[in-house]
Amino acid sequence: MKQLITLCTLSLLALAGTPALAQSMDKMAAVTPASAYPVAPAAGLFDAFGGQTGIRSLMNDFVVRLKADPRLAEAFKEANAANLAKQLADQVCQLSGGPCVYNGPTMKEAHSSMDVSRADFNALVEVLQVSMDARGIPFTRQNQLLALLAPMHRDVINVR
Repeated sequence: MKQLITLCTLSLLALAGTPALAQSMDKMAAVTPASAYPVAPAAGLFDAFGGQTGIRSLMNDFVVRLKADPRLAEAFKEANAANLAKQLADQVCQLSGGPCVYNGPTMKEAHSSMDVSRADFNALVEVLQVSMDARGIPFTRQNQLLALLAPMHRDVINVR
């Protein structure tokens, strides 16, 4: 039930593009890829995930689970696990209000050669939730992170 609620929340957040959000995104000139999504993190989110060490540990676990998940394994089989985990950790660290800077490709660039459907995106979110559950991250904090990640769907999903 928790996953259904979170997936519904994520879907609603992803579909809730507003003109004000679009205008604020148009005004953003030079931004790093992780900061291209103008959603402010909840107070204390970075610390709730255990700071840089906790986020890195979470992303290491997440990548292992991605590569093992039967729905996603094929897409991640060639991925360099250590590099992927580091890039994800930097991105989540920056998004959650931490001191990291993500310097990897934009989400559009990173996924342009992949066929990513909404089902793939939702499966990835489910795997992330399992990793967060395994680390004991409270449900409220999980949803706060998912709210930061949700706007990326429009740059990641490229198969309708």
